[in-house]
Amino acid sequence: MKTARHEEIRVQLLRVESELRRLAAWEAHPPSPERLASVVPFCHDTLEFTQWVQWIFLPRFHAVLDGNHPLPSASAIVPVAEIGVERLHGDVDPLLDAFRAIDDLINDG
Repeated sequence: MKTARHEEIRVQLLRVESELRRLAAWEAHPPSPERLASVVPFCHDTLEFTQWVQWIFLPRFHAVLDGNHPLPSASAIVPVAEIGVERLHGDVDPLLDAFRAIDDLINDG
């Protein structure tokens, strides 16, 4: 059952994508299947944070919403994001705000 919270999460996911594009951190081609197959949290050993967001986090979260699957019971992406965006050039605050909104929507649910 889709709720207003589900739709607001989707808005924030689209905002994350938009911000990654604005910051020139959106890639045209996916990393190799081997790099995407890492079992380390956030694929920290094989991907940059922004790659993980683009190729794993966003597609999986959209699949949860599209399939009307249960939302995670907790989210703490902001601390990882704060470190992960350090290499980006430009104002990263709007991107961090989108991640903060996702955390809030999940944790307050």
